[in-house]
Formats: sequence, structure tokens, C-alpha cells
Amino acid sequence: MMTDLPLDQVRTLLTVVDEGTFDAAAAVLHVTPSAVSQRVKALEQRTGRVLLMRTKPVRATESGEAVVRFARQLARLERDTRAELGMSGADEPTRLSIAVNADSLATWFLPALSRVPAELPVCYELHREDEDHTAALLREGLVMAAVTSSPEPVTGCSVRSLGRMRYVPAASPAFAARWLGGRPDTSLREVVAAAPVVAFDRRDDLQDAFVRTLGGGPDGTHGRRGASAARHLVPTSEGFVEAVAAGMGWGMVPEVQAAPLLGAGRLVRLAPDRRIDVPLFWQQWKLDFPALAAVAEAVSAQAAEALDGGPTT
Repeated sequence: MMTDLPLDQVRTLLTVVDEGTFDAAAAVLHVTPSAVSQRVKALEQRTGRVLLMRTKPVRATESGEAVVRFARQLARLERDTRAELGMSGADEPTRLSIAVNADSLATWFLPALSRVPAELPVCYELHREDEDHTAALLREGLVMAAVTSSPEPVTGCSVRSLGRMRYVPAASPAFAARWLGGRPDTSLREVVAAAPVVAFDRRDDLQDAFVRTLGGGPDGTHGRRGASAARHLVPTSEGFVEAVAAGMGWGMVPEVQAAPLLGAGRLVRLAPDRRIDVPLFWQQWKLDFPALAAVAEAVSAQAAEALDGGPTT
């Protein structure tokens, strides 16, 4: 049981994970590296599990991630208790670590944080990650909450629907004229599959997903990836949109970011009747406290206004 875990060993494991090496953890804890190693080994013996992969930097195993989550939640409870008792550090702001995808961060998420009551002293540590991967940061215990595309709650977390973020296939007018103009016998699938494409990074599958929705050959497929191998990788939301508007390639642009550029004539939609909707969810620790609860309500309220469909639960 977690209550039987020696807290000094639990805290030591967390420090090693955060600092990346036994030597660095020893410096933070003001003990020797040997003492740190002994504490971690003792905790592994007590749990009967390997908790750390001895790489550089170290990484928690799946079992280790469970202990790290417990350690972070325990630290949060300790800070809240000290504040309630009026002990030193009570005036320090609450630090919330949140994982959020780049497109949300560039559009609706920061306005959500501005809705949190000003009387709550909160500092945010935002981790930018693809919505398909933010849940992993929760599992690893690196964040307390996340905007994610996964409706399946991470162990120890609650989940609520936020709505759907809509993406539209777009390109600059010149790009569209070059690749679509004068080709009446060429299907849209063939064009976007061959034309240069802009992607966020190597894990960005949205453009490929769009090509797959257009169908393929007789077997309904179109290659392994879908979109063209001629890819520009632009790892910021704003930079991605500008790259598409500059004519570097076509891409799936968040509708909210595309709207002003479409109105100004800098972008055109490649298929006015087609889009991809990505469902977003808010996951957070079930260990609730005022600051996290306030942020959850603010995020949900902003999502109701900014995302298609808004919260469904």
C-alpha cells in the first residue's frame, strides 16, 4: 500500500526523476549519491518493482510513474496543509503544471487562464505537447492536468469533454492556383497527396488523416502516410499558419486561425465542404484543491465559447 511507503524514499525517487541523475539529486537533497542510490534501491525492494531505468537522464518505469504521481500529489497536499496552518510559505503562489497542445495554446487556452479569479495566487508551468501525447505527461506524473484528445482517463485522473477543435484544409491562393488550377481531371486526393505539405512535426498526422478521408485507389488506401513526402516541419502554431499562407505547402489550419486570413484573401480553402474535428478533453488529478478546481472551471467555460460543440459532459 502507498501508505506503507517510506516518505523519504518516495521524495528521493521524485527528486532523481526531476533532476535526471543520482548525483544531481544528491546535490539537491544535500546527501551523498550513495545515499540516494540506497534509498531508491530500498524503495524498489519494498515495492518489488524496478522503479527507474538507469539511463542518462534516468526515466521512471511504469511502476515508477505511479510512485512519482503519488509523490507529486503528496507534495501538493503538504503545501496546502502548510497554507491552512499559516506556516511559512503560506503566501507563496500555487504552481500548476499543465500540458496543452500548441493550437489550443495559440488560440483559446490563455484567455481561459485569464478567467481564473485574480485573488487566487497561481503560477502556471505550461508544457506544450501534441494533444495525442499530453496524456503521457499525466501518466508520468510531470503535470497535474492536460488538454488531451484521449477520453480515457489516466489512472488517478478525472476527465471532462471540452468540445471539438475544427481544422480546414487551406493553402495560399497562388499555391492553390498552381496545384489545383487547370486540372479538371485531377481529383483533390491526387493533388494533396502529391503537393508539398506543411506539418507541425514528425508526429503530426492531421494532414495524412485528411488525405485518408478523401479515399484512395480501389482498396481505399493511398500509401503508408497519405500526404506528400515533400514536407515542411514548422513546430509552432503561429509559424505553421504563416508557412501555409506563405505558399510553402497546404495544411490543416485551425478554423479560428484561418478565418481572418480567409477573409483577407491570404488563404483559400481547398475543399469548402470538408474539415476534420479533433475532440479535446480536460484531464486532471482527482486530488482536488481550490486552484486546480478554479482553472478547470475557467478552461471549461472558455472552451464552451471557443470550441465547436463546447463541453458535452
